[in-house]
Amino acid sequence: MADVNYMSKFPAAPLAFLKKLKKNNNRNWFEEHRREYEEDFLKPAQAFVEIMAMHLIEIKPSFQAIPKIDKSIFRLHRDVRFSKDKKPYKTNLGILFWEGKGKKMESSGLYFHVDPESFFIAAGMYEFTKDQLKKYRETVAIEANAVELDRILKKIEKKGYTIGGKSYKQVPRGFDKDYKYSELLLYGSLYAYDEKDVSFLEDKDPVKLSIRTLKDLLPLHNWLAVNICG
Repeated sequence: MADVNYMSKFPAAPLAFLKKLKKNNNRNWFEEHRREYEEDFLKPAQAFVEIMAMHLIEIKPSFQAIPKIDKSIFRLHRDVRFSKDKKPYKTNLGILFWEGKGKKMESSGLYFHVDPESFFIAAGMYEFTKDQLKKYRETVAIEANAVELDRILKKIEKKGYTIGGKSYKQVPRGFDKDYKYSELLLYGSLYAYDEKDVSFLEDKDPVKLSIRTLKDLLPLHNWLAVNICG
C-alpha cells in the first residue's frame, strides 16, 4: 500500500535530489548519497505509481503500473558506451504507465517526466518499431481509419495539447501523395503532450493532473492500443 508520507513529497523531493545530482553528476557523489536517493527520489516515485495504479484500475484495469525501477520508473543510470556525453546519470524522473502484454516501450501509455527545468506529460507511443510503423501506415491508408484518427487528434489539439511524432517530410513510397489524409503518413510515432516550466507543478496535485491528462488523451491511446499494439 502506498505510503502517503512519501507521496506528500512528490515531486518536490525528487526534484530537490535531481538538482543536487545535476551539480554532482558522478558515481562517487551518488554512492555517498544513495540513502538520499532512496528516501527522496525512489520512495516518493514509488508512492506516486502505487496511488496512480489504484486510479488506473477504475479507468482501464489493463494498464500496467509497477512501482519498480525498469518497470514504471525509469532508471537514472545512463548507458554511456556509445555516447559522447559520459555523465553517468540522467537528471530527470521518468514514469510510464502502459497498456499491453508486450514490451512497455512498444506499447501505448501515459508518460510523466519532470526535471529541474521542465515538466512534461504525454500519452501515446514515442517510437514505432519497424513492424508497427508498417502497420500504422497501412491502417491510416484506409480512409475510415484515417477519419477516426484525424478527428481524435483535432479534438486533442483543441484542448491545448501538442501532437508529436511527425518525423517525415514526404509521403512514403508506395502511398498516394494526393490522399486526403496523407499528412498522417508523415508520422514515425504518435503522441500528444503538454510541456511547461517545472514551476507549473508547485500548486498542482500530480495524481489529479495525470488522471485528467490521461482522460483527455485516452481516445488517442485507445486508438493506438487497438490498431497498432493489438
